[in-house]
Amino acid sequence: MLLQLENSLVLVIDIQQKLAPAIDQTKEVEQAAAWVLQVALQLGVPVWGTEQYPIGLGPTLISIAELIPAKHMLHKMHFSALKEAHIAAAIANTNRKQIVVIGTEAHVCVLQTVFDLLAANYQVFVVVEAVGSRTADNKQLALNRMQQQGAQIISKEMLAFEWLNRSGTDSFRHISKGWIV
Repeated sequence: MLLQLENSLVLVIDIQQKLAPAIDQTKEVEQAAAWVLQVALQLGVPVWGTEQYPIGLGPTLISIAELIPAKHMLHKMHFSALKEAHIAAAIANTNRKQIVVIGTEAHVCVLQTVFDLLAANYQVFVVVEAVGSRTADNKQLALNRMQQQGAQIISKEMLAFEWLNRSGTDSFRHISKGWIV
């Protein structure tokens, strides 16, 4: 099950200003998430985002928010994004069946969203560097549970190479710049 550009969508879960400082390795998660979004945008993959109770947790980090179209940033109160009818409908209306999930917290909102996506028959890919929790243990437990339920746990480079599909293109040269030491 490889990712395909024309069938993919990136869903950013709750990378918010008041939560970010509590996330283990928060800078690394933020940088990986921004990288995934930049690759997605360059390759034409739609990007959607959620904010959990933004009055309390604040807006999405600026470095992430600037990469998500404003009309694609959706508010939620449930931990699972798919429990919100407007979010479930927005994703369904894209007709994309491969959902790449990034965000926080891995063991709460990411996990519950992933489980509901799987139950709705989406193929789900979780980018390991671009998800986080307050503790490394909670992140690892969440990744294990998501994988056991059928989510594909991937690296950001796996994502990019699967989307690119081949070398020798301008997109490949631009995105792979800096990968080879």
